[in-house]
Amino acid sequence: MSSSYESGATKNLGVLIFGRKRPGFDQEWNKVTRERSLATLTGLGFNCIGADSPILDDEMIHASLDQIHAAKCEALVVIQPSISDGQFAFTISQRWSGPLVLWATPERPGDGDVSSCSLVGQQLWASILRQAHLPFEFVYGSAETLHKDLLQAIALVSTVYRLRRSKIGVVGIHAPGFIDLAADPFLISQTFGLQMHSLSVPQFIDRVVDVPEPAVKEDMAKVEKLGLHFGEKGTEQPSEKALAVNSRFYLSMTDLMKENGLHGLALQCWPDLPNKLGQWPYFAVSRLLAEGQALSIEGDVDGAIGSIITNYLGFGPGFLTDWLEHDDDTVFFWHPGMAPLDMCYEVGGVCEPTLGAHFNGKTPFVVNGPLKVGETVTVSRLWKCDNKYHLTAFEGKAIEPIRKVSGNSVLVEVEGGGVYERFDNLIHAAMPHHVTLHYGNHAKAFKRLARLLSLEWHG
Repeated sequence: MSSSYESGATKNLGVLIFGRKRPGFDQEWNKVTRERSLATLTGLGFNCIGADSPILDDEMIHASLDQIHAAKCEALVVIQPSISDGQFAFTISQRWSGPLVLWATPERPGDGDVSSCSLVGQQLWASILRQAHLPFEFVYGSAETLHKDLLQAIALVSTVYRLRRSKIGVVGIHAPGFIDLAADPFLISQTFGLQMHSLSVPQFIDRVVDVPEPAVKEDMAKVEKLGLHFGEKGTEQPSEKALAVNSRFYLSMTDLMKENGLHGLALQCWPDLPNKLGQWPYFAVSRLLAEGQALSIEGDVDGAIGSIITNYLGFGPGFLTDWLEHDDDTVFFWHPGMAPLDMCYEVGGVCEPTLGAHFNGKTPFVVNGPLKVGETVTVSRLWKCDNKYHLTAFEGKAIEPIRKVSGNSVLVEVEGGGVYERFDNLIHAAMPHHVTLHYGNHAKAFKRLARLLSLEWHG
């Protein structure tokens, strides 16, 4: 999965570096630190806006923020190579609607006078921001050693900023009986700034039916190039009609998101879609997830919001799954065939994904195949209860499963064990029956995000 802020990707980044009008501290070291910090950010692929000269007063803050807004920056880094006036924190907060990254830099090495008090200055600002209920991320270290933490802090504040300008669509509502997935558009707006856009299942079905034939043929040719086999032994041949319906699903969801400016989509996949169209949309969902689209099934709006968030953080949309069974050390995760293709094994290998019929009703198309093992996995879930949002994340390792089932599955050995107690705590906090899996170590990032968004954290 690519990162939203991977090295080498040019991104406009707001950067305010403070100087001093009053004499004092080591201004030569201030200059060295300023140059090194900018060189680091530039080397990481950022186009630093607002950092042409040291900030000395309110007037310069406003001028720099004018540039930053004009450049459509999604994150703002504040650096104090020498301690500056805490009052400037309020000036910035009046103009900048997102969280800040406070970067504290070290003192000059060696003995002698104190050179900068940068950490003191940033702690001063952190205290001010916290008391004003203004979120921030804090990093401390030299420009040469801070790359990973700095990138994550920038990705986190950018995610919060982008969420406030994003839009989630839901076709229909939650699947019948899945009341725990019911969405609250007002709480979504209050918590994330996200706009929820409700869409019609009958109109979506009409859209699927009405996709132009040339577009269907073109997409079917793309599917053929994927090289996926069909059936339990890979010897069956699906009908042209069935493949065409899959392409109609894929194109309809793609066009619906573009047409409505959606950053994510929750789809009520049953009962209407397989009943009316004779097919599940899961293979199309699997393809779109592998392309980085934030999607969920069964009308799980919060699951789709979670995928938008992890896309913005650079983790990718992940695999939305049921927590099927567990012991005290492992959890077996499963869903009936819509995992992102890039989380499955390579096509042509021993454990390759294949296409088949849904286990419950034998209607096409689902993706059958286990997820890759041997890698670190982060399990997460965002949900609402008691009129507020909650978030959990924990890590483990994907290991060889003890059973084989249709659909997509993976066995995760949980770091530290204690699964029975963890599960008991989470269900008493009302965690829904879906969680999302990502490869990699991401629990720390989720915890920091919960703090930025004032979510109830369950570690």
